[in-house]
Amino acid sequence: MSNVKKKRGFIESLANASTMVMQKFLPDAYIFAVILTIIVFIASLIATKQNFISIVGHWGKGVWSLLAFSMQMVLVLVTGHVLALSPPFKKLLDHLSNIPKTPAQGIALVSIISYTACILNWGFGLIIGAIYAKEIAKKVKAIDYRLLIASAYSGFILWHAGFSGSVPLVIAGGDLSATGGSLTEAVPVSHTLFSSYNIFIVVGMWILLPIINVLMHPKNEEDVFV
Repeated sequence: MSNVKKKRGFIESLANASTMVMQKFLPDAYIFAVILTIIVFIASLIATKQNFISIVGHWGKGVWSLLAFSMQMVLVLVTGHVLALSPPFKKLLDHLSNIPKTPAQGIALVSIISYTACILNWGFGLIIGAIYAKEIAKKVKAIDYRLLIASAYSGFILWHAGFSGSVPLVIAGGDLSATGGSLTEAVPVSHTLFSSYNIFIVVGMWILLPIINVLMHPKNEEDVFV
């Protein structure tokens, strides 16, 4: 028992320290986009020996070349959102929200629901996890809202390992234009999504993720409620 308590204390301390740093120093996502753009721009000037105008032109053409892919990602999110808000799923989530009785159970179940949904479709998982977390917050007392929302989105850690992973599906379809010649033939999903190592990782994270999230729940005096 003492080992469990010690581990729980360490994870709580680490989570609290990370939260404090993020709250004080994490800038807006747009700032990251601007900084990365500047870094890539300067690196391009140095590495490619092209002039300023040429690189600006490449940047502009590159943005518009992503329109088709961007629309695919938008459709994933939109269809996932519609599915998550459909009456059958809303009823299911309402029923599932009655299961957890303690904060630990609530965090664990939100993590499992989010992760499982992301396996099917990452857009669906992002939406349904957040909706389910809101229902849990209404019914489970003394649950930390910050960790609850983080758990709702933690399923996205799966990303390309799920059935809607963009890269494995694209290369399985034979579109190898983005590989820069590193691939010369299509790679079937049996070698990516359904490979033994990917299944091992997916199942392992399905078990570990809710445990880790539960262990990060702060002590009562540090909870943030809504």
